[in-house]
Formats: sequence, structure tokens, C-alpha cells
Amino acid sequence: MLVEAREAPEVVRRQLAANRDAVQALVTALRSRPPAYAVTIARGSSDHACTVLKYALETQLALPVASLGPSVHTLYGTRLDLHGALVIAVSQSGASPDVVESVRMARTQGALTVALVNVEDSDLARTAEFVLPLHCGEEKAVAATKSYLASLTAFLPVLAELHDDQTLRDALQGLPEHLTQTLALEDQARGLAERYRFAQDLLILARGLPYGVAQEAALKLKETSGIHAEAYSAAEFSHGPKRLLAEGVPVLGVTSVDAAQGAVSAAYAELRAGGADVRTLGPDPLSTLITPGTGHGVTDVVPTALGFYLFAAHLALHRGLDPDRPPLLSKVTKTR
Repeated sequence: MLVEAREAPEVVRRQLAANRDAVQALVTALRSRPPAYAVTIARGSSDHACTVLKYALETQLALPVASLGPSVHTLYGTRLDLHGALVIAVSQSGASPDVVESVRMARTQGALTVALVNVEDSDLARTAEFVLPLHCGEEKAVAATKSYLASLTAFLPVLAELHDDQTLRDALQGLPEHLTQTLALEDQARGLAERYRFAQDLLILARGLPYGVAQEAALKLKETSGIHAEAYSAAEFSHGPKRLLAEGVPVLGVTSVDAAQGAVSAAYAELRAGGADVRTLGPDPLSTLITPGTGHGVTDVVPTALGFYLFAAHLALHRGLDPDRPPLLSKVTKTR
């Protein structure tokens, strides 16, 4: 897990260079067939990457995005009317039958289909109309790291071109260096992880673009440390889940320096004032673990996620666990 997380700078550098033609082909298609809305199809870590992509598409392009449950087609037999939709499927392996069949259905129903996939000769890559390869190389760890990070970045060059966003283009070019800077925070991540060595429960909060990182964080803590971790929107947390603070459950907050920064900072300050145990991770300069800012909110989430992976791997090691051998789990899960 740690070895593959440390490959992130090179993975993103390779992906940006290798996907130029594929990005241009997709941009051309989207300009000639502008979608009315977008739909994502994914599971697990890939679905968490889609949450980030949802916020990116909605905030940057004003394009509504929904998540499609694969079972709607594969179990319930419904063929959705997706004419005029942009359908984005994300998968490291490209091997899950329900994701593949849902993309096949979407394409026959008139959607423009795109696969973000690491295995380029997979069923998913062959099924979608357009492919943006992740270019991770083989990922061996059960707990995905580099493939999640690559899933965050693969569509961003398309977004930059469609939005004509030079700031985002510049942020993408500088991202490999910012990820290298993030790796230098490993000792700090190890130190923060030490304080959760005996935690049984953990609440992960975020709002906006980093919310998909919070979802991913909760999954990784379950996978690698057996911690019952749950992700909540910082805005929704007071609608019931806040009750858990009375039981002493600690909070790890994910921060940002975008439009959500003020509201999220105020929410964390209020929790602390009420006696909650709150530590934070992200580019906000008041964070407990400050990850590098990239110059754009959409790309800021990538170093934030990498910083969390360093934290999660060392937390498992602090607890005497092997993050590469989580019980009951395997690398590829084929749901139908």
C-alpha cells in the first residue's frame, strides 16, 4: 500500500502525457454532442472518485451529475432512457460484470460513454465508446491507492478544456510536484496516526469537492485497520449523527481552500468548542496535517487523498496490522 501510494507523482505525470490524444478526442465529441446531464457508474473506491468528479462537473461546468446503481439494470432489468447523457464508468480492473453491463446498456440507450480504467484490454474498456486509461501499472495492494488518485485526475484535463480553465491546466501540470511534496509529510502522517492507535470508531467529515476523499478515508480505515469509520457531510452532520459525539467518538475533518472553506472551518470550530476531539487534514493552513495547495480546488483533493493514505497505512502498522493483507478481502470484486 505504501509502495504504491509513493508512486503517485509518477503515475499522474505519466497519465497527463499519455492521455493527450484521448483527451482531445473526448473533448471534440463532447463539444459536438453536449450532454444535458452526466451519470457515473462505479463501486468502492472508484465510486468515491466519482463523488469528487460529481462536484467538479457541477461546480465547473454546471452539469448535473447522478450516480447510477448498476443493479437497476442487472438485477431489476430496467433499461434507462440515457439519451443525451454523459456516462462515466470508473474501475481499476474493468472486470466487474454489473458495471460493464450497465455501460453497455447506457451506450445502446444513446449515452456518450467513457471508461476510466487501468486495465486497457478489459471488458469495460472494450464496451465504452471512449477510454481514458489510468496508467497506474499493476496495482497489487488490496487497498487501492494509486488507482484512486489516478481516477481523480484522469477526467480533469477534459474538464479544463471544456471550461477553458488555464488555472486548472497549470494546476494539473504542477500536480506531480505537489504530490512529491506530500510524500515528504509521511513522518507527520505517522505521528497523527499514532493518536488513533486504539480507536474503534472514527467520524470523517468534509464538504464539497473533498467529500469523496472523506468517503474513501472511511472505507480505507475499515479495510486496513478494522475501524468503524463513517463519512458525513459537514453540513449534514448536525442532522442526527452529531449525537455520536456524546459517546466520545473522535472526528477527522477534511479541509479545503475553496468556496466551502469558511463554512467547513466554522463547523469544525463549533465542534471543538463543544468539546469534540477534532483533528483535520487538507490544504487549509489551520489543518493538523497540512497538505500542499495546488492552486485549484479541484486538484487540491489529490494531495489531500495521498496524505490520508500515508496516515491510514501507518495507523494500521501502529495497531500491529498488515494493511496489505486485510481479512476477508480480495483485490477484484466481481458483482453482478
